[in-house]
Amino acid sequence: MAYDKTYDNLTLHTDKYQINMMYAHWKQGTMNDKAVFEIYFRKLPFGNGYAVFAGLERIVRYIQELRFGDEMIEFLRTQEEGYEEGFLEALREFRFTGNLWSVQEGDLVFPNEPLVRVEARIFEAQLIETALLNFMNYQTLIATKASRIKQVAPDDVLLEFGTRRAQEADAAVWGTRAAYLAGFHATSNVRAGMMFGIPVKGTHSHSWIQGHDSEEEAFRQYAEALPDQVTLLVDTYDTLKSGVPNAIRIAKLLESKGKRMQAIRLDSGDLAYLSKRAREMLDEAGLSYVKIIASNDLDENIIFNLKAQGAKIDIWGVGTQLITASDQPSLGGVYKLVAREKNGTYLPVIKISGNPEKVSNPGVKEVYRLINRRTRKAEADYIALTGEEDIRKGERIELFDPVHPYLRKTVEHYEAVPLLKSVFQNGELVYSMPSLDEIRSYHAEQLKLFWPEYLRKLNPEKYRVNFSRAAWNLKMELLQQYQQ
Repeated sequence: MAYDKTYDNLTLHTDKYQINMMYAHWKQGTMNDKAVFEIYFRKLPFGNGYAVFAGLERIVRYIQELRFGDEMIEFLRTQEEGYEEGFLEALREFRFTGNLWSVQEGDLVFPNEPLVRVEARIFEAQLIETALLNFMNYQTLIATKASRIKQVAPDDVLLEFGTRRAQEADAAVWGTRAAYLAGFHATSNVRAGMMFGIPVKGTHSHSWIQGHDSEEEAFRQYAEALPDQVTLLVDTYDTLKSGVPNAIRIAKLLESKGKRMQAIRLDSGDLAYLSKRAREMLDEAGLSYVKIIASNDLDENIIFNLKAQGAKIDIWGVGTQLITASDQPSLGGVYKLVAREKNGTYLPVIKISGNPEKVSNPGVKEVYRLINRRTRKAEADYIALTGEEDIRKGERIELFDPVHPYLRKTVEHYEAVPLLKSVFQNGELVYSMPSLDEIRSYHAEQLKLFWPEYLRKLNPEKYRVNFSRAAWNLKMELLQQYQQ
């Protein structure tokens, strides 16, 4: 049977076993039992000292649009499991009616702390797992990569150039958004510009040069077409013997018409050497205002090294390495059940594994950022069970590392800032969604809460994330219970 493929409807953007579990709950009469799941990741990407949370806007849009339409029901009717009609009718009535909390986009986040908490009927909570992880994992990864690049070029202009190498169209636009909220300034992706209000920038291709009888003619005709937006790609033939001299001639032609060329772009070769020579040539021609853009598979490591070599580059076009997170293409976030409803109350649950890092943290929890009232810097993140009052009252607490018990720290005179914000209550959106520029500004302010040692690219200091005694004791009790 042929279906009208509604590519923009993501209700079936889930794993088959989610549907099967929903069916089993429906069959057993437990579909309305409540459950609490938490999303977190176990290890920081790229060897970084922090991650940047992103993806909430798409999570919100997804939840608001969850509907099983006729074609989806018909498709599920054809599956080999033979779902009963009563189940398919239950899907037709499906709406998200639960509660969801999340950290804010742009927050700095760390391993093993809940980033999203879902409290809902198991029927609902099971369906949304795959999509929520998909959105959060990818966008958080790209935002973190972008923030790393921003750390090594904090005062330069950063352009996102990755669309043609991204893993499909959605990755391109949502990856662009993640890069922008983490500090990039513009994108080459016009659709992302329209969708999110991100500034759009572009130059021209090598084929534009190749399609003319000479490089100078190609430059001149481009400048005639876009006299106020002239950036010339100078490496098609020979950067220093041909490209830069021809660009200088066009810049002088523009000056005679009362215009100014914006920049030249280097896309190959020894970018450190070429940028320094190009800068000298431009300056000698009285064109100190002309900027130099560099591209060519750049990442934070190459940019760091180019700056160490004294490269004269003002603007960085970063594409493949950013949009694909090529040195670590997945975050590894997980969605774990931490409590289930039994006899009208929540019973904490745990997952035990032969890999210690995969043992889950039971119970419904809150995450607090402890801000020193004197320095206004973050001291640690503190994970406590909901209802613990000592942290809310600002009482003196001891932070302990259960793996390394000698690493103890007493904290007082702090402000405990709860990180998880209410987003959905009883299926209704209660969170005021900020604009992308507001998120971008928020992220910049959050960075100021952390000492530079936590933010540096190489060998960052490890930021403390500690569990309360009650949360840790609960974990130990359940481990002991199930191991017996």
